[in-house]
Amino acid sequence: MRAAALYGAVGSLTLTALATVTAPAAPAALATPADSPSALRAGRSGESAEERGVALAAERAAARGIAFGPCPAVEGLPGSVRCGTVSVPLDYARPEGRSISLTVSRARADGTKAKPQGALVFNPGGPGASSMEFPLYANVDIPGWRKLAEAYDFIGYAPRGVGRSAPLSCQDPAAFAKATPINSPAQPDEAYKERRKEQARQYAHGCSRRTGTALRHYTSLNNARDLDVLRAALGEKRLNFLGASYGTYFGAIYAALFPAHVRRMVLDSAVNPDPRQIWYRSNLDQSLAFEGRWQDWRQWVARHDSVYHLGRTPQEVLRSYEKARARIEERPLNGTIGSTQLQAAFLKVGYYDLFWPRRAQALSAYLRGNPRPLIEQTAPDPGAAEAEENSNAVYTAIECNDAPWPTEWSTWDEDNTRLARVAPFETWDNAWMNLPCAYWQERRQEPLDIRTRPGALPPVLILAAERDAATPYRGALELQRRLAGASLVAERRSGTHGIAEGANACVNRHFEAYLLRGETPGRHTSCGPHPEPEPEMDETAASGGNRKVPLPAANRPS
Repeated sequence: MRAAALYGAVGSLTLTALATVTAPAAPAALATPADSPSALRAGRSGESAEERGVALAAERAAARGIAFGPCPAVEGLPGSVRCGTVSVPLDYARPEGRSISLTVSRARADGTKAKPQGALVFNPGGPGASSMEFPLYANVDIPGWRKLAEAYDFIGYAPRGVGRSAPLSCQDPAAFAKATPINSPAQPDEAYKERRKEQARQYAHGCSRRTGTALRHYTSLNNARDLDVLRAALGEKRLNFLGASYGTYFGAIYAALFPAHVRRMVLDSAVNPDPRQIWYRSNLDQSLAFEGRWQDWRQWVARHDSVYHLGRTPQEVLRSYEKARARIEERPLNGTIGSTQLQAAFLKVGYYDLFWPRRAQALSAYLRGNPRPLIEQTAPDPGAAEAEENSNAVYTAIECNDAPWPTEWSTWDEDNTRLARVAPFETWDNAWMNLPCAYWQERRQEPLDIRTRPGALPPVLILAAERDAATPYRGALELQRRLAGASLVAERRSGTHGIAEGANACVNRHFEAYLLRGETPGRHTSCGPHPEPEPEMDETAASGGNRKVPLPAANRPS
């Protein structure tokens, strides 16, 4: 699913079941015996090989610790941040076999005003995102992060496969950057579908060819196991964890597998953990939710037609966007920016309303004769090709390995054709991103049925925005139902993906009270929406200038 790396870069992620969508049948014998839910839940006398492997790896990690020192230049981190590595088994069923190293970063707690509370480990989602830059949040000019940095060591890390942590690759980065067609139709014809099917097939085969048998070990289950080894290496008896987006999913797996090892856990923008959702249905639900969030942006732009002149109704704004899209498909900007790049740029308005004014301004300027802002916001970054290919490879490997996927193209075609009739904005682009899973050559797991017993797990805090598109709100309700004793803080009528320490003071108060003092709100607490962004427009956007003009009060949202 197309989802997100929160508090930073945007990626791709999850969804919930559509009543109108055909559920894929689980192929027989997809789960390896060692990773089946029954094996994972075996008692101490019937411990699985993986359980024994995690315990042994954590014991070794606790004895070795992490030798933190200056960060390698490639990380681009200042001297105040220290880096190290932790060794984990590639295959937890064989802890004496091959090991891989995960990179870790740390900023020590300030300690001047608060009693130290240990390490706070962050994962921003993906799959395929790194949090190596998380220690930088200790010094940002945001009061909440500064207060937390007084109490906690801020710990970032690159999960297995990401960055320098046994990196995965499915395709040469240069070829990956050129692989996606410059134009991607919202309603593709049969010829286009055939091209994308072949591309997905070749990508899946490339993952197997470039990684070999190790590929099967890049899973959410192993991400959760790695997290326990990291906890031990940091010298922590119990884990403090902040997981966002996809990070909420393997954070929840961790809570189910290691409930006694949890101290405090915040799950921000929750993936629906129902095994039937992982991952095919999740992506369908995500595409439907993005259509609603796309409507939210168009309504906002229409309310500010006096600024952007893109239309007085959401439908008129859509026509302006489609006019720009058709023009760019016919004549790509700079020869490199077509409807594919345009769509990727405007998808961000579905993740973060922070992007609403910038995208509206760029679209307005383009239609008035100035393409420069749109080029600046949509142009591919050649320097990012390697990182983007790596992130996509990890995303693909984990989602394809984690669960059964339909292997018949007819299922994908039927479900996405039906969905695209009501949700054309993101449906097919999301399908193309995930289609390699139809041709995956590794054995698939059965997703873990995440559940905790009352009293087995300390209180967990779940944060969610009601109109979040990347992780639809129903997922937060389902996660709360499965984690006994969890509290849910919901931001009403808002859709930003990742809300901790954002623009909502009510959400931030609950977030900080939980991490600093262990205080949880009631089972379900609501916060009002954060203020919408203010519109802005360059005075000379049509002619290429960029001087901002203050808006009259009448044009500012109340």
